[in-house]
Amino acid sequence: MKKFMAFLLTFIISGAMLCAQAATPEQVLAFFNKYVDAANSYSETITDFYAPDAKIIRVVMKPDGTTASVVANTKQYFNQMRLGANLAKINKYKNYYTERKITKQGNDYKITCLRKPSTSDYKIPAHFVIGPDAKGNLKIKEEMMYTKQQRFLKYAK
Repeated sequence: MKKFMAFLLTFIISGAMLCAQAATPEQVLAFFNKYVDAANSYSETITDFYAPDAKIIRVVMKPDGTTASVVANTKQYFNQMRLGANLAKINKYKNYYTERKITKQGNDYKITCLRKPSTSDYKIPAHFVIGPDAKGNLKIKEEMMYTKQQRFLKYAK
């Protein structure tokens, strides 16, 4: 009887852990909305939304029509984010995401959308890969945004 109870308890706990780590599209979209709110309000907690090893990609749209991809790690990205936060606040800069599409990608979800910076009149592609970390907390694992900001090119390899 003790073995059966131990087995049953193990089964229940492992089942609960699997359920806790399996995210639904609705949970991922709710997480993404919280991320957008935090980013647009310049929250100090914005870095908490990212996995420590998240891949940050900026596809720079050059004036000649070509593009260049710049990949950064979270440490580089967070430093740049902090440097630009004050200017963004002064300009009341925000990003608006439209035409959101969510697709399953293994254990994660990919949100593909168009990003409209508040200081522009155009929309450009973006995507986010969001999924649970080892503790079951949703995190951004990859972020890709097109940009016309040429300053990112100085970080290109």
